[in-house]
Order: sequence, then C-alpha cells, then structure tokens
Amino acid sequence: QVQLVESGGGLVEPGGSLRLSCAASGSIFRLRAMGWYRQAPGKQRELVARITSGGITDYAGNVKGRFTISRDNVKNTVYLQMNSLKPEDTAVYYCNTAPYVYDYWGQGTQVTVSS
Repeated sequence: QVQLVESGGGLVEPGGSLRLSCAASGSIFRLRAMGWYRQAPGKQRELVARITSGGITDYAGNVKGRFTISRDNVKNTVYLQMNSLKPEDTAVYYCNTAPYVYDYWGQGTQVTVSS
C-alpha cells in the first residue's frame, strides 16, 4: 500500500520561501519519477516539478528558477524548495509519481502567498 504525506505548507508573504516535504511509504519510491503538483481554486491540477529516480529535474515554466525539487532515496522523501513566492503560487500542493497514479493522491498541503 502506497501512502504519500505532504507537509510544510503555510502562509507566507510575497517574496518569501517555503520548503515542502513528501514522505512516501511503500516500495515505489526509489524506482519512480516523482512530481509536485498544485491545484489553485477553480483551476485544474498542474505538474510544477518533476524528478527522476536518478535525480534529473524538470519544471513548469512559471516556477523555473524559483522552485527546486530534490529527493532523498534513503528517507523516501521528496522536497520542494520554493523561493520568491508570488500570490499566484497560492494552491494546495500534492506529490505523486510522475505521471501520477490516481490512487496515490494524498491530502496535500496548503500554500498561501499573501501580504
């Protein structure tokens, strides 16, 4: 049984930073590409960052240069360092494999960027 638990969200002012964590249980983590996704109110869920099992990363254009995805295959954890946050980054952030598996969605963690 795979379980993904996100944490680290919160309220931050524009220009601030947050670091999200996603702890993975089960045997999938080391072999799979992982992604961070987000869903803003009224919008579709989107992939913002992806990292392969070997550490190759890829980013959506609207976060490139501001967000950094990383993983620790010993701790079965994937991280998202978010810098220079903007109000439009406000969303619920989720991790999942990339491409995602529907049954793996967790509760997500809320990120709110506001002054």
